[in-house]
Amino acid sequence: MKRMLVALLVLGSMVVLMAAPAYARGNGNPHPAPVVYVTGQGLAYDSIVVADLPFVPGAPYQKLEAGGPTGVQTEFGPGDQGYVGGRWWMDVNGNGEMDEGDSFFLCPLLGPGFDPHA
Repeated sequence: MKRMLVALLVLGSMVVLMAAPAYARGNGNPHPAPVVYVTGQGLAYDSIVVADLPFVPGAPYQKLEAGGPTGVQTEFGPGDQGYVGGRWWMDVNGNGEMDEGDSFFLCPLLGPGFDPHA
């Protein structure tokens, strides 16, 4: 139950990001999506929240955290060796380690990347 509540809170925060103009590109799109900044590339990518994922020890997840010019950031993006296709984990319990108390979800980045400052 607690894990489901945490997942709903994280997905709810992603919905807030989708509605916030500072974090979403409109470009005539009636359904703006969250934008993720990739620190290793200096580019931002549109994305879409697809599904909640279970915690599977040893499975490839990439850390997504608050920050950057779009409000959420990560180190690797499409084309980078460390990018795992949009399988994210957020350190919800704040202990700095990936575990059952965190949130896991699928949110692929959609290319092409763009300069978030332009």
